[in-house]
Amino acid sequence: MNVTSIPCLRDNYAYLVVCKETNQAGIVDPSEAGPVLRAVQRSGADLVAILNTHHHWDHIGGNKELLQRYPSLKVYGHGSDKGRIDGQTQFLEADESFALGKLEVRVLHNPGHTTGAVSYVIEDCVFTGDTMFAAGCGRLFEGTPQMMYDSLCKVIGGLPRQTKVYFGHEYTENNLRFAAKLEPDNTAVATKLGAARKQRSEGEFTTPSTLADEWSTNPFMRVDSATIQAAVKLADPSNDLSPVNVLGVVRGMKDRF
Repeated sequence: MNVTSIPCLRDNYAYLVVCKETNQAGIVDPSEAGPVLRAVQRSGADLVAILNTHHHWDHIGGNKELLQRYPSLKVYGHGSDKGRIDGQTQFLEADESFALGKLEVRVLHNPGHTTGAVSYVIEDCVFTGDTMFAAGCGRLFEGTPQMMYDSLCKVIGGLPRQTKVYFGHEYTENNLRFAAKLEPDNTAVATKLGAARKQRSEGEFTTPSTLADEWSTNPFMRVDSATIQAAVKLADPSNDLSPVNVLGVVRGMKDRF
């Protein structure tokens, strides 16, 4: 498998995933068509599918134009997003699998950011859209803290630690600045923030992360950290410090950061 990260709009990423054996390819979250079409042309791949992680415009904005160019594309999304994803042809449920060339694509349902959010697991990679970012997670537009906790810490977090995490936005530096403020004694956060600043200053992408990195730096997964719990207690003295309630307060703090 080859994965090409494609910057789109202001800070989005689309991903071109190519099966080396068949040269068939899928595009994850084409927010706009132009950069995707150029990447497909450079790769020489046979584009056969769109893999949408959720229905937000900045993840499906290129669907219509890509379908005009490639009318036979299969368009994947969660079943509950029917009518919300342009051109959707495949209506997925949790733990379904489908083929992309000879690659197996496994579907994770991870509500929180939206109720129909999904991630796609292919080999040792997971494409998480706006559910998991490097050191962050999406805002809770349609879901609840319980949903996001389960999605991050149980569903995606249940994958092997070496799994590469391809996320939907270049928010890494800002997310790590928040993580460093919340958990100043976390040396892994400080190290990764320094690396992210260097990458961005040199024009490089910070995608992918790994699940090992996320467990050590992502405050929305580190809800059992004593330092994070102390910060939550200061912000919300009545908080019972259960994992879900810690995540809920941390999400509110990040919204205001």
